Formats: sequence, structure tokens, C-alpha cells
Amino acid sequence: MAFLALGINHKTASVAVRERVAFGPEQLVEALQQLCRVTPCREAAILSTCNRSELYLALDEAQAEAILAWLAGYHGLSLDELRACAYIHEDNDAVRHMMRVACGLDSMILGEPQILGQMKDAYASAREAGTLGPLLGRLFQATFSTAKTVRTDTRIGENPVSVAFAAVSLAKQIFSDLPRSQALLIGAGETITLVARHLHEQGIRRIVVANRTLERASQLAEEVGGQAVLLADIPEQLVNSDIVISSTASPLPILGKGAVERALKKRKHRPVFMVDIAVPRDIEPEVGELDDVYLYTVDDLHEVIAENLRSRQGAARAAEELVLTGVDEFMARLRERDSVDLLRGYRQRAEQLRDEELAKALRQLGNGIPAEDVLAQLARGLTNKLLHAPSVQLKKFSAAGRHDALAVAQELLDLDGAGHNR
Repeated sequence: MAFLALGINHKTASVAVRERVAFGPEQLVEALQQLCRVTPCREAAILSTCNRSELYLALDEAQAEAILAWLAGYHGLSLDELRACAYIHEDNDAVRHMMRVACGLDSMILGEPQILGQMKDAYASAREAGTLGPLLGRLFQATFSTAKTVRTDTRIGENPVSVAFAAVSLAKQIFSDLPRSQALLIGAGETITLVARHLHEQGIRRIVVANRTLERASQLAEEVGGQAVLLADIPEQLVNSDIVISSTASPLPILGKGAVERALKKRKHRPVFMVDIAVPRDIEPEVGELDDVYLYTVDDLHEVIAENLRSRQGAARAAEELVLTGVDEFMARLRERDSVDLLRGYRQRAEQLRDEELAKALRQLGNGIPAEDVLAQLARGLTNKLLHAPSVQLKKFSAAGRHDALAVAQELLDLDGAGHNR
């Protein structure tokens, strides 16, 4: 049996190619069943995200070319086009790759936690499709266990490395009790959307979204249970806002020193945390000179992110060691199961021979043969039958000059130590 991990990701394929090779959630079950029906795969799972599409497989032999041909055909690509950006990992390397992916070590953002949840979704889809067999099932469980150990024993996911998350993390440092705070978000683009989601997840009391058009602000506000207002309403909203985060495409500042000064007087100088993520800036630099205002720019956040990335890279080195340990432990358990199957088969054969000799002995006793003679015959017959197959094989090894096999047999039969004298 061989393990195979193959696919494409953000490092090997363009967005245009990744879009064509992506699997929608509604496709997964049918695709998995087809994959196992028309290729040599015995077990299969598919992980498909915006940054990667990967197949995790258990096969009798690693036939990567047949799998690539299926993947190309399924998505209407030429095999050469797919082969140019695909990677293939086999056996130990496949196990290691799968564990690295689950730990966020292969992600665009080092250590990002979402990939583990996506990996669990892939596991669930394979179970639903009936393509998750015992080998792949055990590999997924070992992968989840290793990822949990990495999250617990390293700091790989603790420090923010996105602008949106860094902004929210700084807000938490200044306002430790976010559920009692109000945030004013200026803009409704991708970055502000991420900020709003992060704040919502942290349980902030209230979110107000101010935008040039009310429709876009309303869509985002509805998603996070907030309120939508126009840019003209900002001075009014400033009075009750503890956190202000702005990211628009405006060529001129939206928030000036005068408006903030007036709001601070009405707030009785309760502090305000402000982050200006926009370039050009949305908030006049002079606002940072005001008492009770903590103003950060995108450059400040980039310094935080750079430091946090360095911290994650240090944690990543420790995580890589934990992954290698996870691979070694999983492969060792797999080899142990091979020996268990072998021992089970050998025991069943020995018990069959025992039962045959016992039945013969009982017939002899029924025919009146003395018990002493029957027992002697039982012992001789059982010994001869148990030794017959190993004896034949040892003679073949000797005739063929297989000294390596003879040495293993000597160790296996405990003939090179004191065990046979006990």
C-alpha cells in the first residue's frame, strides 16, 4: 500500500489555474466516488481552498500519472498544463506534506489556523462519499493530532500577521474589555470587512460602518449585526466610538483634527484608539498630537506584523520538528499493524493445525489406543506440522545463499541467544 499527496497551490499555480482546478463543496462527494471508481485509488480525500487543491490517496501502488490524468480530465485541462504546476509526494513525504499543510506550515500566511478546519471538512466529505478507508482515516487522525500538538507546544499561531488582525489585536491591548466598546469603521472594502469580522468574533458591543454609499455599508453592517451610516455622519458617531479604524480609497483625509477635538470634549476625554490603514491617509497626522488619542498608521502595523512573522518563523522551526516526529510515529504504528496482521495469520494457521491434531487424538482415544501413546503422537504430529513450512523455507534460503534471510530467521526463532536454553 502506498500513500500519495498531489495537487497545486499558491506557490506553483496562478490564480487562473487554481480557479479551474478548484472543487466546489457540491462536487466533492461525486468527484471522490468517481476518482475511486475510475483510477487505482482505494481510498481518497480532496482538500480544495482558494490557495490549493490537493488529493490525499491510498493505493496499492503509487500511480501518480493516472491520478494527474483524471484530475486534468475532470477539470478540462491538458495533462501537460497540469503537470507543469503540480507536485507529487509519496509515502513518508506524502504524510509529512499533509501534516505540514494542516499545521499551516505550507500556507500563504505562515501558521494560519483556518486550514486545519478546512482539512477537517475534507475528512468529513471523504467519509460522506465512502472513500475514507482505514489507512487514510488513521492518517487524518494522526495529522489532526500533530496539528494540535503544534498549536499547543509552539507560538506559531499566536501573533497576528495580517493588517486587519494586527489592528484588532492592538485594539484589544488598549481596550481589554471589548464587549463594552464601540467601533467606528470607515470604508467597506476587503480590509475593513476583515476588521469587522475579527471585532465581531471578539464580541465587541457595537460596530458602526461608515461609507460613501449606504448600500455597501449596510451589507457589511448586517453581516456583523452593526449599523450603517454615511461618511457625513462620522462626527456624530465619533462621540460614542472607542475604536476608529479607517481604510478607504479617498485621495484626501476624511477625518480632521478639529472633528476629533470636538468629539473628545463630548467624550470627557475618554481615550480613542485609531488605526489609519489607508494610503493616502484617511486621518490627518495632526490627530495623533491630541491627548487621549492613540493613532497608528499602516506603517506601524507593518512593523508589528514583521516582528510577529519573525516570531512565527522561529516557532515554525519547532513545528517542523514536531511534524517529523508525527511522521515517524505514524509510520511506526503502520508497520506495527503489518506485524499484527502477520501474527494473526500465523496464529490462525497454528490453531488450525492444533485442532486437526487434537481431533485425530480424540479419534484414537475413542478407538481404545492408550492415552500415553495418543499424547506422544499428538506432540510429534503437532511439532512436525508446525516446523514443516519454516523448515522448507530455510532449506530454500540456504540453497540460494540467502544468508541475510537465514540471519533474520535465527533472530526470529531466538536461536542466537539464551532463549532456546530457558
